[in-house]
Order: sequence, then structure tokens, then C-alpha cells
Amino acid sequence: MFGDIMGMMGKLKETQEKVEATKKRLDSVLIDEASSDGLLKITLTANRKIKNLEIDDSLLEDKEQLEDYLVLTLNKAIEKATGVHEAELAAVAKEGMPNIPGMDGMFK
Repeated sequence: MFGDIMGMMGKLKETQEKVEATKKRLDSVLIDEASSDGLLKITLTANRKIKNLEIDDSLLEDKEQLEDYLVLTLNKAIEKATGVHEAELAAVAKEGMPNIPGMDGMFK
């Protein structure tokens, strides 16, 4: 019985280390997003850190339009990055979880 608990604890620790390694790796996964007309381009990591912004000069003439572009494009980019982030971490967590009765449907 204690061997099973110790095995599970070891597996959980190993999974936690894999999750941390995955989070670190996601800093190098880049997500690109652009406005529909290509006037604004954003690159961020799968950890949702902005790496680059490209703003067409024409957007600099209208503050309100630029703000709208930023909100829409950033939200789309963050949504994509969040999807990648959550999928990667869920895969690691599911792979590393010990077989605990009653919890098998939790990560499906």
C-alpha cells in the first residue's frame, strides 16, 4: 500500500517537473496574428508574452482606429496562445497522472 502511495507521489513530482519544463518550452513557441487587412501584426509566445508588434503607418493617423485594431488583434492572438498553452499542459498532466480510481474521466 505504501509502495503504491510512494509511487504515485514520485509520478506526481515527475509530472510537475514536466509541466514546468513545458511552460519554459512554451516561451519559445511563437503565435502570429494579424488584422484582417494586415495593417497590424502581433507575435506572442504561447505563454502570452508579446514579442513583436508591427503597426502600419496609416494606423498612426487615427488613434481610435489603432486602439480598435490593437484590442481585436491582441484578443485573437491571446485566444490562440491560450489554446496552445492549455492543450500542451493538459497533455503533460494527463500523461503523468497516476491511475487513481474515480479520476480517470477528469482529463478527457
